[in-house]
Amino acid sequence: MKRGIMPVRFGRTALPAALMLFASLAPLPLLAQARQVPETRQQVQLSFAPIVQKTAGSVVNVYGARVERRAQNPFMDDPFFRRFFGDDGFGVPRERVQRSLGSGVIVDASGLVVTNNHVIEGMSEVKVAFADKREVEATIVLRDPRTDLAVLKLNGAKDLSAIDLADSDQLQVGDIVLAIGNPFGVGQTVTQGIVSALARTQVGVADAQSFIQTDAAINPGNSGGALVDMEGRLIGINTAIFSRSGGSHGIGFAIPSSMVRVVVESAKSGAASVRRPWFGARLQALTADVADGLGLDRPAGSVVASVVEKGPAAEGGLKRSDVILALDGVAVDDPEAFGYRFATRPIGGTTSLTVLRGGKRLVVPVKLVPAPETRPRETVTLSGRTPLSGLTVLNLSPAVAEELSIDAGTEGVVVSAIEEGSLAARVGFQKGDIILALNGERMERSRDVEAALRQRKRAWEVTISRAGQTVTSVFPG
Repeated sequence: MKRGIMPVRFGRTALPAALMLFASLAPLPLLAQARQVPETRQQVQLSFAPIVQKTAGSVVNVYGARVERRAQNPFMDDPFFRRFFGDDGFGVPRERVQRSLGSGVIVDASGLVVTNNHVIEGMSEVKVAFADKREVEATIVLRDPRTDLAVLKLNGAKDLSAIDLADSDQLQVGDIVLAIGNPFGVGQTVTQGIVSALARTQVGVADAQSFIQTDAAINPGNSGGALVDMEGRLIGINTAIFSRSGGSHGIGFAIPSSMVRVVVESAKSGAASVRRPWFGARLQALTADVADGLGLDRPAGSVVASVVEKGPAAEGGLKRSDVILALDGVAVDDPEAFGYRFATRPIGGTTSLTVLRGGKRLVVPVKLVPAPETRPRETVTLSGRTPLSGLTVLNLSPAVAEELSIDAGTEGVVVSAIEEGSLAARVGFQKGDIILALNGERMERSRDVEAALRQRKRAWEVTISRAGQTVTSVFPG
C-alpha cells in the first residue's frame, strides 16, 4: 500500500467528542484571527510612495562625454581623394564622441552630487538631468578611484533637494531598502528589496571595499544612484551587480554611506584628493592553520606582515605577527574590512585596535593622522624610444603610496600613470609599479630615471617591484 498524506476520518460516534476536544484545545485569540473587513485607509493601502516622494528629487541622471580623435586615413593626404570622398574619408569621421550614462545623488543643497567614478571616468563634459526634465552642466570637483566615488558641482542650479545621509553602520541584514536610479536610460526607476548581506569585501570593483549587498533590482545605468532606507535617508551608492547576462540577478552592491560621507567632506573642504588616516603597516589575511595554532575558533582577523618605521602603527606599539581582531570594538574579519573601518575614521584623535599577541589580547592605540609627503613628487613624463616611454613617474612617499593603494616604504620611483597606446603600455607596465633599477643602476628619484633614459642603449634591463614581488626584464633599445 502506498504511503502518503492521508485524510483523517472520524467515526459517527467519535465525531462529537473530537469536536469538543478541538474546541477545548484551540485558544480563543486564534479563533478570532479570521478575515476581517479593514476599518481604516491605512489598513488597505500600504505603499512606499511617501519615501519615494521624499527622496526622488535628490536622485539625478548623469551624462558624460568626451571627444576621441580617430587616426586619419593616409589616402586623405591626397587632394584627389579628398575631392571625391570628402574630408571624412570613406565615411569614417575623424572624431568620435564617447558617452557614458549613470545616476547621481544630491548630497548638499549647494549643488554637490555624488556618483560613481567609473560613470565619469575620462569624461571631459558632464551634464546632470533632474527628474523634472531640467538639465545643467556640472564640474568634476573630486575623483576617488579607490572607492569608485566622484563628487560633482552643479553649475547655476537652484531649488535643490539634498538627501540626508544615514549611518550605514546601523544597517542590519533584512532591512527593507529602495534603489533609485536610471537603468538602461529609460528614466528614473524605483525598485525595492532587502539588505541581503553586509561588509562584502571580495567584490573587486574598488580598493576600499565593504559593500552592502541587496536584492533590489539594479541594472546598468543605476551606477551612482541611491540606496535609501525606510526613513528616506541615503545608506549607500549603488555601484555594481553580479550578473552573467548584464541584467539584474538579485545580487547588487552599494558603497556604504559612511564611506560616502568621507569623500563628500573632503570635497567640501576643497581638497584635491580624499584625506584618510595613514596606518603605516601591511596586513595579510589570517589562514585557518594560523588561527588554529593561535587557539582561535575561526580564521577571523588580520596578521601584521610589516610595520613602517616611525609610522602611526609603529608609534602605537604594533608589531610584526600581531593579529588584529577588532577596531574600536568592532570585529574586522580580514584586511579589507579593516581597511574600510580605518579609512572611515576622521583625521585627528586615536583609534583602538584589539590585538592578539603571544596568546594574550591587548589594546593598541593608533593615531589618526594623514600620510606625510616626506619629499617632493617631482612628476616626470618619460618619452623617447625606450620601453618606459609614456610613463608618468614620481618620487615615492607615504602620501603617494596611500593615494596609489600600494604597500611601500618611503623611497623609490613609482608609476602614477600610463599613456594609452604608448610603448610602456604595450610592454605591460602597470600603475603602481616601482622602478628599482635600470641596467643595474639603482633609481632613487624620478629625475634619475629621466637622466638614465637620455643614454642610448642596445638593451634595457628594467627591475621593478609589483605587488611585493621583484621582477627583472630585458627590452631592446
